[in-house]
Amino acid sequence: MIRNVFARYIPETVVKILSDYCIYLLVRVLFCFVQSLSLEKGHQLARLLSSLFTFVIPARKKLLHQNLTLAFPEKTKEERTRLIHKMWEHLFLMGIEVALAKRKIRDLNWTQFIQLHNITPLLSLLHQDRPVILVTGHFGNFEMGGFSLGVLTYPSNSVARTLDNPFLNRFVNDFRESTGQFLISKNDGYEDILAVLGHNGLMAFLVDQSAGRKGCMVNFFGKRASTYKAIALFSLQYNAPLVVCYAIRRKDGNGNFLPLQFDMHITEVFDPLHLPQDIQNVKEITQWFTLKLEEGIRQAPEQYWWVHNRWKE
Repeated sequence: MIRNVFARYIPETVVKILSDYCIYLLVRVLFCFVQSLSLEKGHQLARLLSSLFTFVIPARKKLLHQNLTLAFPEKTKEERTRLIHKMWEHLFLMGIEVALAKRKIRDLNWTQFIQLHNITPLLSLLHQDRPVILVTGHFGNFEMGGFSLGVLTYPSNSVARTLDNPFLNRFVNDFRESTGQFLISKNDGYEDILAVLGHNGLMAFLVDQSAGRKGCMVNFFGKRASTYKAIALFSLQYNAPLVVCYAIRRKDGNGNFLPLQFDMHITEVFDPLHLPQDIQNVKEITQWFTLKLEEGIRQAPEQYWWVHNRWKE
């Protein structure tokens, strides 16, 4: 729409720069508005938006019900709708938490917000002269995972898609990197990933998106899903342990979300130097971490991004 206003009178390249900058300014205004809210007001806004996206203008309704039917065939339509409602609340609340986290969580008070579970295996690996690969998904508040490691002075490297809007891309990258995460472009960052692993660094991957026709087909919620095989290959090539982790939002006794309260779980470790009898190749490794992620999602399915077309292949 913004481009159409200027398209008749201004060269296309200038139109793109102007429209990108206008979108960037709008996002910054919205971001500042969210940062001006208290955590309680932000949670109220998340609840309002979740009702809007579930019942008034149901976003991606068909895909959401389709995914939940595949994952939980025993659930009724009403149960799926309630789960979708909570999912939207979680997603909007996650965005609000990301905006507020830097102002509320500090080096000396982070334990008031984040509880670490089974962290010893990861800390032990981080103090060895080896690369480490964190495996997680669009589950819980995954942004808090990198934030938590940054607070603990263990910077991580994550792969992210470069946004088409350069102003917005720079803003998002600067914000993430200020919390202890360093971003590598998904489009042309292969050499950077190899450099991190080659220098015994810490890499983090989101492993729950479809890898297309060339991916490794594994079972996810009992259905075949295409998954990136590169994570398993990196692990074997660099003898890098795989550590499955996720940050689940806490709930009160009535099942209501507690804003900015998380349990950071380190669930399992796969060490390629000690291959288990039943996990020997790329497909078996990929199936292993996919299953571990699924086990976590089953604990809190309302905190997973069911908006992904995970089974499109």
